[in-house]
Amino acid sequence: QVGQAAYSASKGGIVGMTLPIARDLAPLGIRVVTIAPGLFSTPLLAGLPERVRSFLGQQVPFPSRLGHPAEFAHLVQALAENPMINGEVVRLDGALRMQP
Repeated sequence: QVGQAAYSASKGGIVGMTLPIARDLAPLGIRVVTIAPGLFSTPLLAGLPERVRSFLGQQVPFPSRLGHPAEFAHLVQALAENPMINGEVVRLDGALRMQP
């Protein structure tokens, strides 16, 4: 988004570090997986007016709503249970790409 260069750079840094850190920690039996969440129903968003939350949810292609914390937790559990997932960035955003 416009005006988000520093935020974007910090996210890019995390994404860029995921695989090298996974390779560095592999000899210790440590896996590294990054979750890149989209818009979730959190206490921060709960402070916004309902019309704003509804608008944000409608921007998500499918499902057209804010994510639920339980869905995030479900992904964490699935990633933890699958030992072959390592060095990966998983988007959890309903295919959302924010407009400029």
